[in-house]
Amino acid sequence: MRRPKDKTLSIRTSADIKQLLGMAAEKEHRSIASMMEVLILNYAQEHGLKADVQSTENKKGCDGAH
Repeated sequence: MRRPKDKTLSIRTSADIKQLLGMAAEKEHRSIASMMEVLILNYAQEHGLKADVQSTENKKGCDGAH
């Protein structure tokens, strides 16, 4: 199932974390963004986390809008 990509995520990190992420992405033949998604989805699955997009999008201020 493809997810619509309509949200932007921008992070700051150290050079070594960026390098490791790039190495992991290259090893998996993925973009860095795709690798981040895979890592997050794997973490969520391993820890029993499920997104409730509808309720989080309805919370005031969660996307920076007022």
